[in-house]
Amino acid sequence: MLGLTQKSELSLTWQGHLQDYVTAIAWSPNGRWLALASGSGEVTVLNVAARQTIAIEPSVSESVDCLGFSYDGRFLAAGGQSGQVKVWRMPSQTADRPLAVLLKVFDHPRTWIDHLAWSPTRNELAFSLGRYAQVWDIEREEIVTTLPFETSSVLGLVWHPQGEELVLSGHLAVKIWSRQDWERDPIVRDLAAAGVAIAISPSGQYLASGNLDSTLLVWHSGKSAYPWKMTGFPGKVRHLAWSEPSAKSSPLIAAASQESLIIWRKLATDEAGWDSHILDLHQGKIVALSFQPGISLLASAAEDGQVVIWHKAKHLAQMLNGASQGFSSLAWNAQGTLLAAGGQQGEWLIWAQSQRGRGFSR
Repeated sequence: MLGLTQKSELSLTWQGHLQDYVTAIAWSPNGRWLALASGSGEVTVLNVAARQTIAIEPSVSESVDCLGFSYDGRFLAAGGQSGQVKVWRMPSQTADRPLAVLLKVFDHPRTWIDHLAWSPTRNELAFSLGRYAQVWDIEREEIVTTLPFETSSVLGLVWHPQGEELVLSGHLAVKIWSRQDWERDPIVRDLAAAGVAIAISPSGQYLASGNLDSTLLVWHSGKSAYPWKMTGFPGKVRHLAWSEPSAKSSPLIAAASQESLIIWRKLATDEAGWDSHILDLHQGKIVALSFQPGISLLASAAEDGQVVIWHKAKHLAQMLNGASQGFSSLAWNAQGTLLAAGGQQGEWLIWAQSQRGRGFSR
């Protein structure tokens, strides 16, 4: 395996604790602020450059399980066990201290909100409501649409990178709605079991579903309703991440199932399909995957208390620790300069590329 060079290290730059395990993390688009949520209901925003910590939601008895910044960084949303989705208005991206103002509370008693996602092109927020998903225009403060999944609770929710489609997954299906006509019946991609993780490639060309029956299905958008089917996983495929390929490289998708991490690479033709290789250093269940934007450098976090950095999603580059009882979340900022992770004991850690060099190479 390839080791690290001096110009390719990540170094711990800041760390702290929440009161309970870290359930979700999200970077603002400019990479300046990091939001964290916990199992006790905390929502905290970190100003990374200024080393300031701002608690915008105190600890309560119910967990916050999902959160995210809008595409322009003006809004932060969080949802969880209470059935509430809260939206805060953030100050300007250049403000030193983000004094968030609570703008809206969507209250849905007895409904656990465990998925939300902002449109990548508009200030529209989609979130799960049991067997439904709802989309709100935050600036107009009005409902855009309510979408019925019908066969089960919504288990996955993601926007197309161009913002013109919303994709939901659940029991026996992945369903795709067009923003141009929300009333039109969705495109349905059939599954043999429940789809528990969905991800769209950065180009929008491929849609992937990780499934309860230990399979991964990948569709070529706009070409065929018939997917490539990947097998050989030890259990349900819970986590997915796409790389951002260059003009000379093929798309990669990382898929995690229990302790196993399998990388699939698109071959030259659709007929040839995909080939794979296994990365098997983790000794505990993998809980999160994240590719460094623009580079095929993969980070994987697991319950074994390790974050592993994989060069070109093939070779060990570095192993990071700091959560002795296991990690729970992981994310690169959009600039690819900072990596954040949360732990099961409330730890949060931020690593930066070493100043001794230019960082990881392709």
